[in-house]
Amino acid sequence: MSKEHRNPLPTVDIIIELKDGIVLIERKNPPYGWAIPGGFVDYGESLESAAVREAKEEISLDVKIKEQFHSYSDPERDERFHTVTTVFIASAEGIPKAADDAKYTGVFTKDNLPEPLAFDHGKIISDYFRYRNGEPLAEIFRV
Repeated sequence: MSKEHRNPLPTVDIIIELKDGIVLIERKNPPYGWAIPGGFVDYGESLESAAVREAKEEISLDVKIKEQFHSYSDPERDERFHTVTTVFIASAEGIPKAADDAKYTGVFTKDNLPEPLAFDHGKIISDYFRYRNGEPLAEIFRV
C-alpha cells in the first residue's frame, strides 16, 4: 500500500513599506479579511520574482525588495491547505490600487491595523513591527 506524496505549497508575502505605513489588501475571495499582499509561487519562478509579481498584480505597484524577513510554516496558517510562506520586506512609491485578488487596499501603521486579519498575518505584522523597533531576529523567532 503506497501513501500519497504531499508537500506544503510555497507562497510569498510582501510587507511593502510606503512613507505612511505598510500596504494591506482586503481579500476579495475566501478566506476573507485584510492581508499582506502575496500569493502562490508559480512553477519555475523564484521566490523573489513571485513577490514582485504578486505585488504588481494585487496593488499595481512596482516594488523593490529590501530583504528577506522570515518564513512561516505552521500547518494551520491557511485554513484551506498547508502552505509555507517566505516573507519579504520591500519598498515602493506611488498609490496602491486594488487589483486581482484585492478588493481594497490601505496603508496602515501598527496603531491603526484593520480587522479581521487573514491567515497568520497578525503574527507576521507583529513580528515585523518588533523587528522594526530594533528587537533582534533571534529573540523574535526563538523556538
